[in-house]
Amino acid sequence: MKYVMFICTPVDGEELSPEEIADDPRFTSYIDHVRAGGMVKGGARLRPAADATTVRVQGDEVLLSDGPFAESKEYIAGFDIIEVADLDEAIALASRHPAALGGGSVEVRPIWE
Repeated sequence: MKYVMFICTPVDGEELSPEEIADDPRFTSYIDHVRAGGMVKGGARLRPAADATTVRVQGDEVLLSDGPFAESKEYIAGFDIIEVADLDEAIALASRHPAALGGGSVEVRPIWE
């Protein structure tokens, strides 16, 4: 079954660069584990929420605003698409993610297929 894991970071948390992630043993261990198991099918690291543009439509008018769509204590910093046997395996994988271990969270959501 396929799931998306939304990697959530506290708004006031440390924003690691791709280079810092590549040098962080917590991340390299996790990445090595999921690559070896062939569980990750795709994903991406996202730019900070401050770089977001929110689009709304009211009638014929397109409204744009800078930043995320809602005030929040966390923002989505990235996502992984995984393929595992079931929700229990997805939860086990999410519980090993450095974001979940470092004050953030990982939301696991099934994908419609």
